[in-house]
Amino acid sequence: MNILVIGGGPAGLYFSLLAKKKHPDWAVRVVERNAPDATFGWGVVFNDKTQNYLRDTDEPTWRDMTAAYQTWDNVDVVHRDTRISIRGNRFSGIQRLAMLQILQKHCAAAGVVLEFGRELIDPGDWKGYDLVVVADGVNSSTRRTLAAHFQPDIQVRPNKYIWYGTRTLFHGLTLTFRPNEHGLWIAHSYKFNADTSTFIVECDPVTWAAAGMDRKEEPAARAYLEQVFAKDLRGAPLLSNKSAWINFQRIRNAHWTHGNMVLIGDALHTAHFSIGSGTRLALEDAIALFGALETRGSVPAGLAAFEAERRPKADDLQAAAQVSMEWFENAGKDMGLHPMELAWVLMTRSGKIDRENLARRDPAFVAAYEAWKAGGGA
Repeated sequence: MNILVIGGGPAGLYFSLLAKKKHPDWAVRVVERNAPDATFGWGVVFNDKTQNYLRDTDEPTWRDMTAAYQTWDNVDVVHRDTRISIRGNRFSGIQRLAMLQILQKHCAAAGVVLEFGRELIDPGDWKGYDLVVVADGVNSSTRRTLAAHFQPDIQVRPNKYIWYGTRTLFHGLTLTFRPNEHGLWIAHSYKFNADTSTFIVECDPVTWAAAGMDRKEEPAARAYLEQVFAKDLRGAPLLSNKSAWINFQRIRNAHWTHGNMVLIGDALHTAHFSIGSGTRLALEDAIALFGALETRGSVPAGLAAFEAERRPKADDLQAAAQVSMEWFENAGKDMGLHPMELAWVLMTRSGKIDRENLARRDPAFVAAYEAWKAGGGA
């Protein structure tokens, strides 16, 4: 088989690796518009379920990634200078660039052809392949060119967010709420290597405008946010990596395939960063696509099976992400809650976690919450 993969992010690289390792005689070519060491943002997060998928699918790659992980089992909610910790939530953080380099290394060793610094815009570049995997991200030019076929549904959400790093280590997924005279600022932070954490700041458009962010250059915006989160950063600066204010794009597609072409990863669907599942979706798409092609024995049958089997799972995760995203967009209404109550609301916001689930994860937290509530919630 002759395969073209458009996009060298996690989805495209992982699918290419699986295909080439299982079928050394297949020609697998990855074309990525950016340089091999170019990446935006800082660290990404996986849960235990994704780790199990990676281990069971390709253990050598999983071992290399595990060596670069920072792991934790706590979600911390910081509100009114009070920190509430909820245990039993196993996550792993890894630097996005380190993950890409591991995948690039394993792809090259397997014989995948990797081309960087080139974008395939002309549809003629896609011809002559048995399979074309479209994995060129949120702003997929391929999906845009073939919009009439894929019928994307792209919803630009109201909240603004900016992706920073910091040398302050957050030992656990930490959600910090800091209101000031301009409105509410929310930080999503977690460590991803021995000395650096991701620090995503989110706010609603009213807060963003009131703080004059539309008139601030990035260094001034960064300095402002360092003041907002001074207690949490403990004096450390925020680190920029082409950081810019953007709006989250919720992406869906009516059709996942077109002829011998198939969308995966962020080109296909996105999940809000508040549940940390964008990279999870991408890697699980790659695993599911390869599995469908293997079991069905032909490209048309494999692509049909991939969409039929994968869509319900992806839709379910996107639905949970939608609820979580909408909660953060309207978080201001809950800032009058006690820190204990806010922690409970946060943990149960998506509908995927209930009291029984929380009790299995962290019985001490549930006992503390119920004792607080029984005492009148004071």
